[in-house]
Amino acid sequence: MRNTRLLTLLECAIFAALAMVLSFIPLDVGSSFSISLGMIPMYIVAIRRGFWAAGFSGLLWGLLHFVTGKAYILSPLQGFIEYIVAFLFIAFAGVFALQVRGYLKEGQLGKAIGWAWGTMIIGGVARYFWHYLAGVLFWGAYAFKGWSAQIFSIVMNGASCIATVVVAGIVVTILMKTTPKLFLPK
Repeated sequence: MRNTRLLTLLECAIFAALAMVLSFIPLDVGSSFSISLGMIPMYIVAIRRGFWAAGFSGLLWGLLHFVTGKAYILSPLQGFIEYIVAFLFIAFAGVFALQVRGYLKEGQLGKAIGWAWGTMIIGGVARYFWHYLAGVLFWGAYAFKGWSAQIFSIVMNGASCIATVVVAGIVVTILMKTTPKLFLPK
C-alpha cells in the first residue's frame, strides 16, 4: 500500500514537471489568450490516477510557476487564485477517471475516449473558471476599449479554455489510441 502511494506521488511530481516544461513552449497571443500545453500531462495523470492525484499534480504545477518565474502576479490574492486555487481545480479532470480506465480495460476505446473528453472538459472549465474570476477582479484594466471586465475575461479565458481542451484533448485521444496502457496504472 505504501509503495503505491509513493509511486503515485512520484508520478504526480513527474507529470507536474513535464507540464511546467511544456508551459515554456510559447503559445501565447498577447497577454490574455494562450493554449496551455501543460494540461496534456495533467489530463493524463487525472485519468491515470484520479481526482486527488490530479489536484496534487495541479498544485505542484501551479507552485512551479512561482519557482520558475512564470507567475504573473498583481497582488497576493490574485496569485493565490490563479496559481493555487485554479491549478488545484484541475482535480476535476479526474472525476470520470474510473469510467475511462474501466472502458480501456474492457477494450471499448470509443466509450473511453468519450468519457475522457467529458472529464477533460470538466477539468478545463473548473480551472479556467478561476482565471475568469481573477480576470474580472484583477485584470479588468487590460480589457479592450469599450469592453467590460466581465466580457473581456469570459471571452479571453473562454477562448483559452476551449483551445486548451481541444488541443490537449486531441493529443490525449491520440495517446489513448496508440498507448492505452499509459492511462492504466499497474
